[in-house]
Amino acid sequence: MTEVLVEEQAGVAWVTINRPDVRNALSRAVNTRMTDVALELDQKDSVRAIVLTGAGDKAFCAGADLKERKGVPASETGPYINAIATAIETWGEIRKPTICMMNGSAYGGGLELAMACDLRILVDGAEVGLTEVRLGIMPGAGGTQRLPRLVGEARAKELILLGRRITAGRAAEIGLVHQAVARDQLRATVEGMLAELAGCAPLSLMSAKSAIQRGYGKELSEALSIERECYEVTLYSEDRDEGLAAFAEGRPPRYKGN
Repeated sequence: MTEVLVEEQAGVAWVTINRPDVRNALSRAVNTRMTDVALELDQKDSVRAIVLTGAGDKAFCAGADLKERKGVPASETGPYINAIATAIETWGEIRKPTICMMNGSAYGGGLELAMACDLRILVDGAEVGLTEVRLGIMPGAGGTQRLPRLVGEARAKELILLGRRITAGRAAEIGLVHQAVARDQLRATVEGMLAELAGCAPLSLMSAKSAIQRGYGKELSEALSIERECYEVTLYSEDRDEGLAAFAEGRPPRYKGN
């Protein structure tokens, strides 16, 4: 069985973690493949946006494969954890817009992976949480850093230190996910976002994403300098000329990504 599926449709790469029998847990093989997929899609000109989801309807991703990890010798624990962190960090560094279509619950590394994506849509009835402290460990693949940036320091401490699981509705309420939707509306909601992204210039999207990620947390003067640097990339692009021409002519723009 192929554990990570990739399908490209009309400029969108749909990536599916395909281990529904173990709630799409992140094994060593999956982590390696997820890293490779992220790097490949980031460089593929035909892909303008990426959707990440899980197989089945029970979970988006349960996090690290604890059964596999139990058999990992102490000497190999470091490289094993590094493989998860590398996969998640690589997803966070993709230049193109990424949407996590969370078809079920997400815990630990699964939630950390979702947080590495730009946009998150979660199905109603699911739960999410960074529950590692209840297993004698702690979030180690970005959770202690990304969660405070999304929901604030106080809320992040509440969720991480108490190892709490929260509902989809609560996750949307505090800004951990952008929307919580009924299962039969999940794909349509994501496709609606993709339609909005399709109307935007690819280079503009990548430049804006870079400005946000590089500037966040910096002193304002430095952040504004980063924004200006990213803006100038778009200023001399063919897509900028096309956007202005389309506006003047009252027609939809035909962006090519250059």
